[in-house]
Amino acid sequence: MILFPAIDLKNGQCVRLEQGDMARATVFNLDPAAQAKTFETQGFEYLHVVDLDGAFAGKPVNAQAVEAMLKVVTFPVQLGGGIRDLATIEAWLSKGIRRVIIGTAAVRDPALVKEAAKKFPGRVAVGLDARDGKVAVEGWAETSTVTALDIAQRFEDAGVAAIIFTDIARDGLLKGLNLDATIALADAISIPVIASGGFASIADVKAMLEPRAKRLEGAISGRALYDGRVDPAEALTLIRNARAAA
Repeated sequence: MILFPAIDLKNGQCVRLEQGDMARATVFNLDPAAQAKTFETQGFEYLHVVDLDGAFAGKPVNAQAVEAMLKVVTFPVQLGGGIRDLATIEAWLSKGIRRVIIGTAAVRDPALVKEAAKKFPGRVAVGLDARDGKVAVEGWAETSTVTALDIAQRFEDAGVAAIIFTDIARDGLLKGLNLDATIALADAISIPVIASGGFASIADVKAMLEPRAKRLEGAISGRALYDGRVDPAEALTLIRNARAAA
């Protein structure tokens, strides 16, 4: 199980939103690169980054902040937000992003995901953000008519590295992960699934380590880390111990 600390970028700053609402943003760090370095120093293995402005604009907006992060950290970084074409995917991967996350384009242009996953094996993930079971797009501003499972199944044999499944209703509200829905998705497909949205406490870490969650690749934590509700050392020790016992 990998615990991914999250950095969401808005206006070049590190923020957290509530339920994906740009008007409900809390700024946690004016220097995203410093925040990324802090997470690496704390012992996290993999960083999750979202260009929120880019998700709405349909193209990268916070590229300068992302590039600043890549200069100061050595652990892998996965990036989503505004990645809608092959040129953008290639540009980010060439700059050092380990894995790109395709969200809106996975719904609107599944052929792009398949082409990218074939060209860059293991380096393309799909972000599926669900509101009442239906996938939201355009920075969550619009809700589609398809379910997360519908979309995920399109990519079963495409070579997609992971599905990042976010429950929008819980995102940023510290209500706990929606593990039932996330595990149901993971059990229905062969692609690894990462849980996102609502991560609240060390109880979520323990729940991720239960046998029923064994098919999940990991979970993303944002506000709970910034608020101090989750102690990185305690969480990472639990994960290391679970791995050692496996």
